[in-house]
Amino acid sequence: METAATALDPITAEIIVSGLLYASEEMGIAVRNAAYSPNIKERLDHSCAIFDRELRLVAQAEHIPVHLGSLPWGLRRTLARIASTGDALRPGDQWVVNDPYLSGTHLNDVTVIRPIFVAGEIFGYACNKAHHADVGGMVPGSMPPSARELFAEGFIMPPMRLMRDDVVVPETVALFRANSRTPETRSGDLRAQLAGNVTGERRVRELVERYGAATVAEAINKAIADGERRMRSALTAFPDGIVEASDVMEDADGNPSIVLQLRLEKRGDRMLLDYTGTSPQLPLPLNAVYGVTLSGVYYAIRALLAADIPMNDGVFRPIEVHVPEGTLLNPHRPAPVSAGNVETSMRNADLVLAALGKLAPERVPAQSCGSMNNVMMGGIDEHGEPWAFYETNGGGMGARPSADGVDAIQAHMTNTLNTPIEVLERTFPLRVTRYEFADDTAGAGTYRGGAGLVRALQVRGGTATISLLGERHTVRPHGSAGGAGGATASHTLIANDATERSLPAKVTVQLAVGETLVVQTAGGGGYGDPAARTAGAEERDTANGIASVR
Repeated sequence: METAATALDPITAEIIVSGLLYASEEMGIAVRNAAYSPNIKERLDHSCAIFDRELRLVAQAEHIPVHLGSLPWGLRRTLARIASTGDALRPGDQWVVNDPYLSGTHLNDVTVIRPIFVAGEIFGYACNKAHHADVGGMVPGSMPPSARELFAEGFIMPPMRLMRDDVVVPETVALFRANSRTPETRSGDLRAQLAGNVTGERRVRELVERYGAATVAEAINKAIADGERRMRSALTAFPDGIVEASDVMEDADGNPSIVLQLRLEKRGDRMLLDYTGTSPQLPLPLNAVYGVTLSGVYYAIRALLAADIPMNDGVFRPIEVHVPEGTLLNPHRPAPVSAGNVETSMRNADLVLAALGKLAPERVPAQSCGSMNNVMMGGIDEHGEPWAFYETNGGGMGARPSADGVDAIQAHMTNTLNTPIEVLERTFPLRVTRYEFADDTAGAGTYRGGAGLVRALQVRGGTATISLLGERHTVRPHGSAGGAGGATASHTLIANDATERSLPAKVTVQLAVGETLVVQTAGGGGYGDPAARTAGAEERDTANGIASVR
């Protein structure tokens, strides 16, 4: 394959790079349109990216922040594992993996990889990751709060061919189906992921056919170099200093006993983050594999310093991350990790933003709700069919230095949507009885935090096992610059006799037909002295039914 350097004008380079970026976005559209599950089709719980032959990230669609660092980390480890077996990638291949210690997130996130061949040689890779609502394990939804090891969380798939010579490998699909409570939906979502990668490959090959392999490769090199240059420039403009920050997570009993510790050093055009002092890994699913930790770091830094820089391999280069092995943020196998992806990643984002805020307090918002507020449900419906449902719930976003926080929104490490009520009630034996802003949850301030939300789900028929994974039930999200913290979250079970029972943040329970689960999420912290809030802003809050807490 010819890749000799050519004289590349900047306009052509920009057209090629923009084409690659949109290719990753179009991959996501293909996955969404072909998916079977509401979690992917409606909530868009997937991410897509394109890599070059050197395994450098070229373009990643603006999908899920928690996949930001895990996709590159996972691709490299997965391909290294394939190579270690003596196997080789071939034209027409697609590979599938969900082992978190290879792919970089948790078992529900299934990664599918397609090598892109040009003139008989690998030119790059199309890769996507999608959250499958059930991959076996102790509970429907495959994220058991009581898991003490990875094996309790579901089916572990090492790298396996999902497609050979552009034909689906039936044995791989059969193995995947046999280990899920909802096999039809699982195989349908796998086909959607295959379609996404084929779309990405098609767009890359079109660019190569139009401009030539050498020109496209040169445009990629230029884009990666530009990404590094622009990130270094952004870092240089950011204040220097050495700061420390810490935060806590709540254990199985609700005690804020789990510590995340960070030392951040910013010097010139480089940044070093050291997590020495973080709690050791636990026999709880809060452990986050290293790829997830990288995602939190990259998200927070990019959101604050480089939101306008297209994400590629060059953007990562000035950032060094050290996490001691065997800790909560870099565990040894087989520590359970299902909630590390969704809860610990959120606290890590809080932690990095808090550290950056010590260097530039005028640029960092107050803390957001601090949880993805995960709900996993499943069982056998009234017709005898198995079902599995997964959803994250938004909360209050922290107030900004010059504006209120956003009410009831997916914040930080998730960029998913809610499941539309019509789809939820049509697909699952559930009824939504409440969906509204949560009263008295927004942290007071010159600029108030965002309000949390209330989502109530009633079981209409069959059996239902519910698992909840949440945070901020004990410790309020912090306010900034004198602002108050947002209110804590809560879970409530309403029995058929109307009695109410408070549930822990992390728990599995059985619900009878007619019983209701009420999820109330935390509010965001306020920013600035509450006494300085204007009368007009308070009148607007009253008109919108938003009450702040102090």
